[in-house]
Amino acid sequence: MMGFLLRAVITAIGLWLATQWVPGVYVDNVGTLIGAGLLLGLVNAIIRPIAFILTLPITLLTLGLFLFVLNAAMVALVAAILPGFHAPWFMPAFLTWLIVWLTGWVGSWLIGQRGFERYARH
Repeated sequence: MMGFLLRAVITAIGLWLATQWVPGVYVDNVGTLIGAGLLLGLVNAIIRPIAFILTLPITLLTLGLFLFVLNAAMVALVAAILPGFHAPWFMPAFLTWLIVWLTGWVGSWLIGQRGFERYARH
């Protein structure tokens, strides 16, 4: 559970960076930003695998490029579900996903796969 919350915070940081850098993407307040991070984590854990399986033929036909559309759709889904988080169309949602992905990648590199346990002495 602690790992999920840590990843949600990293996702929220990525979403905050997206609100600063991507025109059209904004959140109403900090609570919405944290909620968007949690909801994006849940959507990626539950809905994205189902959507991936359902769109596997088109993903194979496009040599995996459709995954970009699928990931942007997950950000757009969070924006549609959560009032106060706004990503108006495909390109802002895509750029938001890209920033969140890069932030998550850097966060995972810094803290490791299991969180801060990497730095704990045994």
